[in-house]
Amino acid sequence: MKFDNYILRQINSKDAVEYFSLVQKNKDRLMLYFPSTLNSTKSILSTISYIRACRRRMKKKEFFTYLICDTINNNIIGAVFIKDIDWNIPKSELGFFIDEAYEGKGIVTKSVSLIIDYCFEELKLNKLIIRSAEDNFSSRKVAEKNKFTLEGIIRKDIRTYDGNVVDIAYYGLLRKAVS
Repeated sequence: MKFDNYILRQINSKDAVEYFSLVQKNKDRLMLYFPSTLNSTKSILSTISYIRACRRRMKKKEFFTYLICDTINNNIIGAVFIKDIDWNIPKSELGFFIDEAYEGKGIVTKSVSLIIDYCFEELKLNKLIIRSAEDNFSSRKVAEKNKFTLEGIIRKDIRTYDGNVVDIAYYGLLRKAVS
């Protein structure tokens, strides 16, 4: 999936060093809301294992990791996750992050838009969810720009990396063909 000077592609084993570097570079920003990603990428070896697990889960259609890459310098600059897939509904949650240097440029909004199309057209999901800490206005803006509806604020719903339990803004988007 391409747009402007960026491409979205599935993570692969060759990405370990660069993905580890991206996560470490943005560790302070990711610490609160991506604890499992941080715990799984503490070293190059653990990052290799993490990517192998991601690839296995993609083959089983349980979890998908797409990298956002800058085609000008060939750097990995972020990720979009299709996670917590429930094939009985069918629905899934989207998660995402981007390198601080690329934040605020609309790259995540467009990346999520392309992933939404993939989820509805290729995976045939009926509903997508974005959950964001109530005070994470950047993530909430991505949801709103992609026409997600705020379904509510769930009080004390997620434990952050530092142990605090925070309120979550819960957004949903339905596939238009769903009745």
